Amino acid sequence: MAAGQRRGVTVAGVNPESAVDPKVYLNGRYLPLSEACVPVMDRGFLFGDGVYEVIPAYGGRLFRLHEHLERLEASLQAIGMAPPLAIDAWPARLTPLIEPFDGADCSVYLQITRGVAPYRDHLPSAGLTPTVFAMGSAIPTPNPTLFETGARAVTTEDLRWGRCDIKAITLLAAVMARLEANEKGGLEAILIRDGFATEGAASNLFVVRDGRLITPPKSRLLLPGITRDLVLELARLHDLPYAEEAIPLDYLRQADEVWLTSSTKEVLPVTRLDDQTIGNASPGPRFRQMRQHYATYKERIRRGEVV
Repeated sequence: MAAGQRRGVTVAGVNPESAVDPKVYLNGRYLPLSEACVPVMDRGFLFGDGVYEVIPAYGGRLFRLHEHLERLEASLQAIGMAPPLAIDAWPARLTPLIEPFDGADCSVYLQITRGVAPYRDHLPSAGLTPTVFAMGSAIPTPNPTLFETGARAVTTEDLRWGRCDIKAITLLAAVMARLEANEKGGLEAILIRDGFATEGAASNLFVVRDGRLITPPKSRLLLPGITRDLVLELARLHDLPYAEEAIPLDYLRQADEVWLTSSTKEVLPVTRLDDQTIGNASPGPRFRQMRQHYATYKERIRRGEVV
């Protein structure tokens, strides 16, 4: 195998060596992934001019769909695009993409670009029709040892722009950060800007100090995570002390616990940061509490008790 290649890479939750060709949604049509094509003049291809969401589903039910769609609309508004569909029109388009998974944990990737332009110019042409693409994917089962031993993360400079609150498809800086983390044996990169930890390359950040859960406040410098908000909601519900405060790098390194959260990572403990251990080098008591609360919430989604 050549350097840089990866064995067993999946697309839309399906091994490329299998005979299954998953269906995707593209501009109002459902068609096999192998037949889904976008013109090279699409501004998403030329400029990364678009936004996206990743929406998990448990038991055939999309997780906090309304909150994900509200964030999608906020991203569209921030880049000067009107939503191609009303919020209440999306479930009918997205639900068919999770039906083939028969209730197993999966997710929907939804991407909207500004559309196909008549010529390449940074200034968008007027009257473009957005390109809407969505596909279902299996959520990879995490290595269970990660929840017993914790993950390793590295710190790196935050090279991104000033509007990290927009869930934009321009993810090169995050890709570079994840490559750096991977080269150093880390699962994730925690981004540092002006001496403060903001978030992971593809996750939100929490620390625990003296039993108190802390996460950076929402701002233009980090993504307003749906899972982040749920963790805070669960903390309130179960009387776990928490705060939204800036996290200096030294504070991060001295934390009793460090967590990463995202729609696909859910809640993941970090027990090694760069070349040092976090806490006692094993997932802490607050993590174990939150993991149980999160698992209970997922079961309530599967039973249709919450959305």
